[in-house]
Amino acid sequence: MNTATTPSAWELNEKDFDAQAPLEQQLRFALRYAVLAPSNHNTQPWRFIVDGPAVQVCADCTRALPVVDPFDRELLISCGAALLNLRVALSHFGLSYAIAVFPSESDPDIVAQLRVSRDGHVDKALADLFAALTSRVTTRAPFVDKPVEPDLQSDLAAACDAEGALATCVEAETTRHAIAQLIAEADHAQFADARFRRELASWIHPHRRDDGMPAYGAAVGRLLDFAAPLVTTVVRVFDVGAGAPATHQRLVEGSPLFVGISTDRDDREAWLATGQALERMLLLAASRGLTASYLNQPIEVSTLRETLRSLLEVDAFPQLLLRMGRGPRVDHSPRRSLSDVVD
Repeated sequence: MNTATTPSAWELNEKDFDAQAPLEQQLRFALRYAVLAPSNHNTQPWRFIVDGPAVQVCADCTRALPVVDPFDRELLISCGAALLNLRVALSHFGLSYAIAVFPSESDPDIVAQLRVSRDGHVDKALADLFAALTSRVTTRAPFVDKPVEPDLQSDLAAACDAEGALATCVEAETTRHAIAQLIAEADHAQFADARFRRELASWIHPHRRDDGMPAYGAAVGRLLDFAAPLVTTVVRVFDVGAGAPATHQRLVEGSPLFVGISTDRDDREAWLATGQALERMLLLAASRGLTASYLNQPIEVSTLRETLRSLLEVDAFPQLLLRMGRGPRVDHSPRRSLSDVVD
């Protein structure tokens, strides 16, 4: 099929939702929004099993990243983000749901089960985020040099709190510099590992596909061939196609706000909650004109995670680190077709 005429997964029309259709059909329609969630390397490590008015949200471990994410922490965070998107879509369409997380001890890949009905409480606060589902985007472009308003920072933190996670907003320049240097150190450590470079390269596609990171193109592929001294630059932050890779100084200048997301525990339930908190915060941010990108390197390098914890000044486990601000409009990442992820 000619890809130029193939509709994008992001081109959804809510008017196509049939309010008179059976619950299973309505649930399948809502899953079109679930798959728009963000994921590490755009691996999209989820699948959904629909059975009448119920759906199981499952981790697809065939799409795991064993080098950068050996315990599937970020994989479960991605599944949590997809789960939050599904909750938002269901709430918007007036459907209530009962949810159980990790309902099966015999099958830990089932991360959540939802049973949908037309009766019961509908979360209006989630429904209000619906429009942002198709506008949220991850960008590697520098943000404009404009602070994020304190009231908006408080709202972002409240969105995380609603899902059981703690958001720490960092705008002080000295702390941002220290975090940026930590990111550069983590990048150096990761790129010194040939296994990491191979894993990253396997998800960088020079031509647009249905997963991975097509925006990097061949430029990053060439960078991956170099030795560790080059990796003190934060090559995964800014799009190298737009200019030179980012030094930690440029990272600070192009990031008015760093946000850390932490949890009291460090287990699979906490990771799933982190994903839901992340996406709830990102949808709120998108509705207010903000976008974000990920700086998870200091958390992925376990020896640096405690240092990040000190910089964030939290008595909790850092799970994610992001940069947020206002930047240029960029294209969405590709998505796999619904038939590939729904059983």
